[in-house]
Amino acid sequence: MNRVQSPRGGLVALRSRDFRYLISGHFLSLTGTQMQHVAVVWQLYLFTHSPLSLGLLGLFRIAPVILFAIGGGVIADAFDRRRLMLISQTVLALVSLAFAITTHLGWANVYSIYGLSFLAGAAVAVDNPTRQALVPLLVPREHLGNALSIGALAWQLASIVGPPIAGWMLATVGMVPIYVADAASFLAVIAALILIRHRAPARSAAQISLRSAFEGLSFIRRSPLILTTMLLDFVATFFGGSMLLMPIFADQVLHVGTRGLGLLYSAQPIGASIAAGTLSLLPLPRRQGLAILIAVASYGAAIALFGLSPYFWLSLLALAWSGASDAVSTVLRVTLRQMLTPDDLRGRMTSVNMMFFMGGPQLGEVEAGAVAKAFGARFAVASGGILCVLAAGFAALISPQLRRYRGVEANRAVSPGSKIEEARPASV
Repeated sequence: MNRVQSPRGGLVALRSRDFRYLISGHFLSLTGTQMQHVAVVWQLYLFTHSPLSLGLLGLFRIAPVILFAIGGGVIADAFDRRRLMLISQTVLALVSLAFAITTHLGWANVYSIYGLSFLAGAAVAVDNPTRQALVPLLVPREHLGNALSIGALAWQLASIVGPPIAGWMLATVGMVPIYVADAASFLAVIAALILIRHRAPARSAAQISLRSAFEGLSFIRRSPLILTTMLLDFVATFFGGSMLLMPIFADQVLHVGTRGLGLLYSAQPIGASIAAGTLSLLPLPRRQGLAILIAVASYGAAIALFGLSPYFWLSLLALAWSGASDAVSTVLRVTLRQMLTPDDLRGRMTSVNMMFFMGGPQLGEVEAGAVAKAFGARFAVASGGILCVLAAGFAALISPQLRRYRGVEANRAVSPGSKIEEARPASV
């Protein structure tokens, strides 16, 4: 297969001092966050033993993202992204401390879990577009794809390390130390943000307006490749979302307890880290559009297999397969969007995209919880995976532009009012 040329040498983005600091701190913070997620879901499961209650956690996580994401993107484009991340990371650390305090004092309940998850989602609505818009400023343009692959790899490695540690701690020392460790982990990324040398030029607060928000929406509407990949991501992850049902699989289907729960949560990231690591060392495939479609279909097939599997080892393999497929799709989609988006719109583009890539899986968790309550957890997951495969096939049918897309070979930044220039897909 022909491949897009890239600078020689793997992990070239790590040559940037600022990017090294940011990704290192972010990895430690992500590890703590993954530990916290396992503890929160298990704590909620112990309170309710209800698949619908577990699914509703996804609603409380995504609601603030939908409400505040566009505003978060406008803020990311208007102010110093480094300083904004310092604020959002501090808020997330305080949320983890609140989880620890309420649990230690016996104040925790379903409502406190939902409320703190909502507050964390509001901070993420600012943090995610800010961080993703900051990365292109820390590395040379030709290293951006590599930086995004490394970022995906860091996330997946944190997802591998965090859940087993959380599972072990749940079985030995309980939830409170997990929440405390997560709060402490945010100090790593805060320190990295203080140490990086990049300083943004002064930006005008006049950019914060309803018109600025609509400029981001208008840009995406005029960029069919970006819009199509966002819609595909939303639909696929909506049907494939099932991670909040994992306590039911660990307890009632596979009978592996909290230690097995940690391994189930780690299996998907293990597959994803292998795929992301491979992509960080190799050039991206030239036929990127076709690769995205195949990866989404592969993800759905793996999720369906997990839902049907009666064996713990087969469940782990299916989850690893789904993680690898999702990582390939994610890196290719994010690279496409970042390369086609001018810097002054990156925060707003990312904030809109965040509603899709976070909204899909979190709303999908609600759907999976409702279906699981009516028909059982295994049916909910398996049917969702099959629908994900069908969605990828439908996207391939109706979007020949995505199917033929071979990557950006040249594009120039565009202003909000100008016509968007995209690389013309090479003929098949």
